Amino acid sequence: MGRSRTRTLIAAAALAALLPLASAPAGAAAPAAHGARAAFQHPGVLVGDQQLAFVKGKLAAGAEPWTSAFADLRSSKYASLDWRPRPRATVECGSRSHPDNGCSDERDDALAAYAHALQWVLTRDQRYADKAIEIMDAWSAVIQEHTNSNAPLQTGWSGNNWSRAAELIRHSGAGWPTASIDRFATMLRTVYVPLLSPGSPRKNGNWELIQTDALMGIAVFLDDRGLFDQAADMWRKRLPAYVYLSSDGALPVPPPKAGIQGKAALVKYWSGQSTFVDGLSQETCRDFGHTGWGLEAAAQTAETARLQGLDLWGEGRERLVKALEFHTAYDNGAKVPNWLCDGSPKTGLGPAVQLAYNEYHLREGVAMPQTGQYVATHSPFGADYFIGWETLTHTSAP
Repeated sequence: MGRSRTRTLIAAAALAALLPLASAPAGAAAPAAHGARAAFQHPGVLVGDQQLAFVKGKLAAGAEPWTSAFADLRSSKYASLDWRPRPRATVECGSRSHPDNGCSDERDDALAAYAHALQWVLTRDQRYADKAIEIMDAWSAVIQEHTNSNAPLQTGWSGNNWSRAAELIRHSGAGWPTASIDRFATMLRTVYVPLLSPGSPRKNGNWELIQTDALMGIAVFLDDRGLFDQAADMWRKRLPAYVYLSSDGALPVPPPKAGIQGKAALVKYWSGQSTFVDGLSQETCRDFGHTGWGLEAAAQTAETARLQGLDLWGEGRERLVKALEFHTAYDNGAKVPNWLCDGSPKTGLGPAVQLAYNEYHLREGVAMPQTGQYVATHSPFGADYFIGWETLTHTSAP
């Protein structure tokens, strides 16, 4: 697809996204698509008030691993008060972010906004709130579009951290002016939602799961029940197509709306893997890094849903537990069988296990010995694209 064609589609989608809001003030929530429902809980994107109070108590007591994890956050480049945002009107991202015309800048600025929002809510040092607001205001005043082939994934990566930062700042008494909040909400609805909501059915599964994660976070910030329900539906359809269980049958569940049917097509889509076992992922034989992204995006979506009273964690329990135990076993040094990725998987999940480990093992008591060993070896977990400092925010979080 050419650049001009991509821009035309994005502009059309953005216009369509604006139409339901024609009679509403900027940044206001669209009418709920499914009738009256319980109000959203705020802050309620990935982290909530109980978790923040818990973490602050652990930091005040000098407890580990929270103290070391907080030190890791504060030593990060993203947490510096010297950070300067680098917004641009058009963010152009090709495959593997080549060309990178604002892609890294946008991702980094969104992650920096979240880093400062976290520091603000944990320390109440106004300088961090002001820096987060500065970064978000800079982008909402400038950005108009994302273009080129990686645009949907780029909006997922950045949209995740924008929604987390904005949610924390808006609902913590940080002094973010209403006009700025409305402009930021309009940015999310018109520049991000049109690329997130269609998903990416034919791409590797981490794309659509990351998009789903961002869409749900944005829905909570916008108080948009219709978008929230759409994200939950996308999650419910994509996770079974991303993690195999023997109860699925001899072949994996095909990705929704992708037209990938039959054994030959599914084996090709699963990077040539033809032996399917519980916990195997669609991207396992691509590499564990992208697999970790997909599993983490599914976990982050479930955690935001939990804060809003929806138990996606329960719905995905068997798939996520078996996937994490399967992959961390090989990261921990288990012998690789010849049938798995021709005996040579590219291991390394990255910082993609803390949320699910906290939910299933620490909250629910599910045995996860391989994941536990991985956490003990690799934490505290830092930041990576759309993942940030989850040892700090989610270890033993209530």
